[in-house]
Amino acid sequence: MRRCLPPLLSATGLTLLLAACSGPSTAPAAQATAPAGAQAAAAATHAYQPEISAADFAAHVQQLASDAFGGRGPGTEGEQKTVEYIKDQFARIGLQPGNGGSWYQTVPMVETTADPAATLDFRIGPQQQVLAFGKDMVIGTRTGQPEVRLQDSPVVFVGYGVNAPERGWNDYAGLDLKGKTVVMLVNDPGFHAHDPKLFDGPRMTYYGRWTYKFEEAARQGAAAALIVHDDAGAAYGWDVVRNSWSGAQYDLPAQDDPAPRVPIQGWLTQDAARALFQAAGLDLAQLYKAAGKPGFKPVALPGTTLSTTLKSTIARKSSRNVIGLLPGSQAPDEAILYMAHWDHLGTHAGEPGDHIYNGAVDNATGVAGILEIAEAFRKAPTPPKRSILFLAVTLEESGLLGSKYYVAHPVIPLDRTVAVINLDALAPIGKARDMVVVGKGSSQLEDVLAQVLRQQGRHPVAEDDPTAGYYFRSDHFNFAKAGVPSLYVDSGVDLLAGGVAAGRAANADYTRNRYHKPSDQYDPATWKLDGIVQDLQAVFAVGERLANDGSWPDWYPGSPFKAARDAMRLPAAPSAAPAQGGPAR
Repeated sequence: MRRCLPPLLSATGLTLLLAACSGPSTAPAAQATAPAGAQAAAAATHAYQPEISAADFAAHVQQLASDAFGGRGPGTEGEQKTVEYIKDQFARIGLQPGNGGSWYQTVPMVETTADPAATLDFRIGPQQQVLAFGKDMVIGTRTGQPEVRLQDSPVVFVGYGVNAPERGWNDYAGLDLKGKTVVMLVNDPGFHAHDPKLFDGPRMTYYGRWTYKFEEAARQGAAAALIVHDDAGAAYGWDVVRNSWSGAQYDLPAQDDPAPRVPIQGWLTQDAARALFQAAGLDLAQLYKAAGKPGFKPVALPGTTLSTTLKSTIARKSSRNVIGLLPGSQAPDEAILYMAHWDHLGTHAGEPGDHIYNGAVDNATGVAGILEIAEAFRKAPTPPKRSILFLAVTLEESGLLGSKYYVAHPVIPLDRTVAVINLDALAPIGKARDMVVVGKGSSQLEDVLAQVLRQQGRHPVAEDDPTAGYYFRSDHFNFAKAGVPSLYVDSGVDLLAGGVAAGRAANADYTRNRYHKPSDQYDPATWKLDGIVQDLQAVFAVGERLANDGSWPDWYPGSPFKAARDAMRLPAAPSAAPAQGGPAR
């Protein structure tokens, strides 16, 4: 996501449902890691402890982030090794298969690999501007079509691309977008003007997320949608966009996700957008200002059209969520769910140098975390009264698709799911006096966490940069939208060694140098795991309380997710115990 052993599994053949058609936390800089064979040998001799420990955690990360796992790309041999590893660990710990009699939940997916030779051909009167993939722009399609053509599509600037009737804001007012291309800014209206009166001030809303912007452009009927990148608005540099949009991209099939999809979507560098607008006689800087004011009206780029032919390789495959269950002793039909995404960006074979995106912080740390918590629950002297479900989801890096599929096909009904605790990109930088709650001020789960942290001599804090919209960028968000109270925590920033300044410096260093890059690797020489152990002990204690006290934490009043929870918690007949139920799809 956002920043960031048993014997090595054999390279078994990957079984895929394939029908080919003719498409931030922090870590110190990684030093050279041990060869894959050495890592496997170390994992094979490891003796796991019942309590949460740095040594066990490191053994899991070392294996999951090894070159042998190839960056854990969905639909690759790296997936096969990853899901088998997680399944084997769940079984070793003593969990039960969580999906009826299966450890897996199959997630159908469409793999689309865009031709990197694609260009965007803008015509501005007699002038022409041709933008190159990677250098000036990135584009893709979610249609599942091997070729998408766009010819002479008029170009319209739609500000921030937001339609929010409850806020009296509509950047699309009066537009007929059939056959047209929209260009828009990332983040919320008012962000670049630093206007605290618009939307939620500096705190990003879901309207600011790029995923929303493409969804809304599709609902409005646009033929193409392009977002203008800037480092501050996106909260990451162009290299992150380029790396994330290069190579295979994944989506749920239309029958599993029937929402409208824009035929072509992508990003423009700010320099490319500035030059395009200038050629059309418009000043992008002035349009930034205009777009951040109430009453903004969309602006057509005079005499400007876009043409492109996007060819993609399309394959229909499947990936897998991995689910382990510890049944409750008294209320097995109610569950606390711990989750982490196992996928990362895979291997980019065409890139020079190191092209394996190992994803050690993002998110081998989260998977290792739920394995450690599972071990602690299973080996505890008294079993929990409620069930504990451990969910390792796929396709987070492709738009939170694995968790989206699970929410549509839960193995334990969402109205019997007490809470979700999400681990994504834990920071191996040592102990802190605080713990970050992403989206702080959301639910009563924070009250439980605050009590636990007080016992550790710590306290919860909000994320440093609420403008980045981190709450909408990890898998718990799909559960939140469905109404299930969700807690997304991150490692603290007020480090015992160096204070807040050291924590913030480490955050910035990770985002700049390792986030979504091959350099996100495990480094035993520099990783400090005592802070992560403390973090895992805290979220274990939160789940332990909820599993035994019978409470149903709710969203705070005013939360946009509270109505969905209230509706699902209306009196209903108890559901069957999950251990005895059939598999969810």
